[in-house]
Amino acid sequence: MPKIDFHVHVSPPDISAHVQRYAEREPYFALLASSPSNKFATADEVVQELDRTGFDQAVIFGFSFRDMGLCRAVNDYVIAKVREYPQRLIGFMALVPNHQDMEQELDRCYRSGLRGVGELFPAGQGFHIEDAADTRLFAGACIERGLPVLVHTNEPVGHYYPGKTGTSLQQLDRFVENNPELTLIFAHWGGGLLFYEAMPEQRKKYRNLYYDTAASVFLYDAGVYRVACALGLQNKLLFGSDFPLLSPSRYLNAIETSGMSEANQTLLLGGNAERLLFPVHPALR
Repeated sequence: MPKIDFHVHVSPPDISAHVQRYAEREPYFALLASSPSNKFATADEVVQELDRTGFDQAVIFGFSFRDMGLCRAVNDYVIAKVREYPQRLIGFMALVPNHQDMEQELDRCYRSGLRGVGELFPAGQGFHIEDAADTRLFAGACIERGLPVLVHTNEPVGHYYPGKTGTSLQQLDRFVENNPELTLIFAHWGGGLLFYEAMPEQRKKYRNLYYDTAASVFLYDAGVYRVACALGLQNKLLFGSDFPLLSPSRYLNAIETSGMSEANQTLLLGGNAERLLFPVHPALR
């Protein structure tokens, strides 16, 4: 079973070399880039990190800007690097869901081999995730092409950090409700939304919703893995490191000592991702 890191950021060298130029145009990018903990990585550095940590593949994506032109630029980079490392990198695309050129760019990236969309930033990109009118065309286009969508989420309590926005769990819940057939991944444990899967009606509603573990090191202790499995969510958990913010190696001790069974650890570290990304038999991909 391959080990897959489902949440990895990449930046074209021009962006990381001229951060201020892009920050002046993009307030949310400026907020994240100004953080002392922020880092940039090229796709080549991602492959080096996979080799160093024993992971086989990574889902990579560029920054989801408000400007669709910048989204196209980072998508070009991801497309090129996935072609360069076809056995190591799986590409997702950056889009502005309510932009008039959304479907054109989605189709271009889809034809170029990208397998999903994200990481989207509802507050940072200026779209209303809870508004069906603002997301209907986007969600329908993704459902039609079988593309999963990765969305940034954050917990409504706890300490502040750059990138923690006011997007609420109620807004996220409404997005799921509006698009029941859309395959979704809510980053960072869904901002805690996964705990509501203990409610039978929410479990049914969230049948196509997955959760990644990105930034767990900064948010939760090892018990979060055990609790998620106790809720029966072991088939919906995706390992994500948030590299280059954190190395995959920073997570492994917590996972190993969490009380998860070896079978559930295997699902977390790649089994669930492989089933989601390659629904046909892996040998046929």
